[in-house]
Amino acid sequence: MKMDSRLVLALDETDGEKALRIAESVGDIVDAIKINWPLVLSEGPQMITRLSELSEVICDFKVADIPNTVRLIVENSVSRGASAIIVHAFAGDDSLRAAVEASGDAEVYAVTEMSHPGGRMFTAPNAEDMARLGVECGVDGFIAPATRPDRIAAIREVIGDLKILSPGVGAQGGKASDAISAGATYAIVGRAIYGAEDPRAAARAFAEDIRTVL
Repeated sequence: MKMDSRLVLALDETDGEKALRIAESVGDIVDAIKINWPLVLSEGPQMITRLSELSEVICDFKVADIPNTVRLIVENSVSRGASAIIVHAFAGDDSLRAAVEASGDAEVYAVTEMSHPGGRMFTAPNAEDMARLGVECGVDGFIAPATRPDRIAAIREVIGDLKILSPGVGAQGGKASDAISAGATYAIVGRAIYGAEDPRAAARAFAEDIRTVL
């Protein structure tokens, strides 16, 4: 994916037409648009293709299953236009390798630690081990929480120059510039952009915050 603004929009809208209007308004500001199950379940998988015409698309499906199921989900996401897909590392090495093998030219990001408070319970204590596993399996990057910048720095020490996507900016309390300063490659912002009265202005403000530390 490109690395211009270092900002990714998490577009968790469930109204397809509204989602497309927001994507059109910020498509030249953000480096990618991340979608999750709410939008796909509401509007169908064709939204991957429609959004891919406006921006690079990350399918945040947090895939955690046996290798064959992982392969099928990744292949279908990529065939519809996804530039990247997010998977869970805890499913193990065979499932991670299946994702990498099925991804073709698309990127695979493995979750090391989730950004919500509950992420401290099980993902955080195992984050470094899952990061090491992801490196061994050949993923392109990792998910580490903007809500806890020290954890981004810890994952960065493990993975070297691989990419980090950092969710939790805005509504969850993380700051984009803090995430980038801690070692994130991209900061992910959702409700604070798509729920704003002027999503384009909000995206510009986050992009400017990131530029202050680049």
